[in-house]
Amino acid sequence: METIYSAAGTYLLGLKSLTAEVLCVPSQSSEYTIWFIPEGEGTFHADFGTFPFTGPVLLFATPLQIIYLDECQVPGGRMLQFHSDFYCIEYHRNEVACNGLLFNNIYLDPIVRLTPDETRRFVSILDDIQDEASQAIPSEIVLRSYVQLFLAKSSTIKRQAMGQQTDRPEKDEQMERFRQLLDENYLTLHKPSDYAALLAMSSDNFTRRCQKYFRKSPSQLIQERLILEAKKQLHLTRQSIKEIAYNLRFQDEFYFSRFFKKITKVSPQAFREQTGISIVADLSKS
Repeated sequence: METIYSAAGTYLLGLKSLTAEVLCVPSQSSEYTIWFIPEGEGTFHADFGTFPFTGPVLLFATPLQIIYLDECQVPGGRMLQFHSDFYCIEYHRNEVACNGLLFNNIYLDPIVRLTPDETRRFVSILDDIQDEASQAIPSEIVLRSYVQLFLAKSSTIKRQAMGQQTDRPEKDEQMERFRQLLDENYLTLHKPSDYAALLAMSSDNFTRRCQKYFRKSPSQLIQERLILEAKKQLHLTRQSIKEIAYNLRFQDEFYFSRFFKKITKVSPQAFREQTGISIVADLSKS
C-alpha cells in the first residue's frame, strides 16, 4: 500500500490492492474512494443503493458512505482514496466535472464501465500514482495531476455512456418529473405519498416504477436528497450545525443530528470533522 499523509498526520492519498477483507466488510471512510475492478462480477452496496456490475468497472463512493460488495473475488483490483484536503472536487469542478456525476448524485449508479483499452489506460494511471507515491519524497503536485487525470477521464467515459445507455429502462417521463419535484420540494415534502399525489399515481404504482427506474425506493431517494444537501452544507460552508438544521427546515439541531446519524451512522459534527471543510467555504466569502 502506498500512502501520503500531511504534516499534521491527515491521510491524504492512498493506493492499495483490493482484498476480500476490504471489499466484503461494510465500512466507511473519510476519503473519496474508487474501486478499480478489472474483472469479476458482483453487487456493489453504497448506503441504500445496490448496483450489480460485471468488470472491468470503476466504483465510486463519497466520504462516509457505507460500502461493500456481495462478490469478493476481483483479481487485480485496486483501491484509490483521496481526502478533500488533498484534492477538492468542488474547487476543481471545471477541470474534472465529477461532482454530481461520479460523486454526490442520488439518481445515477456510481459505476463507470470500461472497455479493454480504457482499462489499460487506468492501469497505467494507477501505476504512475504508485510509482510517484513510492518515491522518497513524492511530489504532491504530480500526484494531484494524476488524480485529476483519473477523474477527468472517468467523467468523460460516464457522460459518453449516459448518452448511449441501453441497460436502463426506457425513459419514464413521470419518474423524470418525480426527480424534478424532489429537487424542488425535498425541504418540505418528506413522504412518498406527497409525490405520488402530485404525479396523480397510486402509491403502489409509484413505488414500483421508482424502484425499477432508479433502483431505489421513493423513501430512500427522499432521505438521500435531504442528506445530500446536509453533507454539502457541512462540507462547503462554515455555517454552524444549528444554522444548517434551520436551513433544512428541521425543528432544532438535535432532531437534525438524530436524523443525520440514523442515515449516515455518524453525527453532523463527526462528518464535518472527518471530511473537513472545503476551501470553497472560504472562497465563497471573498
